[in-house]
Amino acid sequence: MRLTSVLPVCALLWLAACAPPGFTAEVKGETTVAGDPTGISTVLDAFPAIGSFSSLDFDQNQDFKNQGVTKEQVSSARLQSLSLKVLSPADQDFSFLDTLEFYAKAGDQEVLVASKRNIASLNLKAPNPVLVLDVTGAELQPFITAPSMSISVRGKGRKPSKEVRLQVDVKLDVQVRLLD
Repeated sequence: MRLTSVLPVCALLWLAACAPPGFTAEVKGETTVAGDPTGISTVLDAFPAIGSFSSLDFDQNQDFKNQGVTKEQVSSARLQSLSLKVLSPADQDFSFLDTLEFYAKAGDQEVLVASKRNIASLNLKAPNPVLVLDVTGAELQPFITAPSMSISVRGKGRKPSKEVRLQVDVKLDVQVRLLD
């Protein structure tokens, strides 16, 4: 084997070994949108908060613990995906929603991380449809390393005829710096 054919392979292995380690961290939560059984199409101008998305401390996140990583070691973090799934009733779709926006917040800093417009026109069919939002690519490292972070949601639409339970799944691409 010639040395010139081995050098590119060695260079690639060296670059891969020097790349900062990364992993996916997941945060899940649930919320319930109150229904309006009158069927009058009442305006939904405030989306209910997702309880488990307030006061997030990533040192307590199971994916961080599994990796043996603390939030202070995070060099970069970006939203990989954000999705909502109708848990109940199974025959409910997303036709009651027009727009959704998710924001990361820490202290007085806030940044849009995901959104979706014209949701009702997407025609996501029951049973248990999943809505995937568009992520912005915002850098979340300052939020994750803060003492406390929250993810809030703003939305508009119409109240559904029945109470709707939703599951929200957030996946983060986390890059870690190695400590000396």
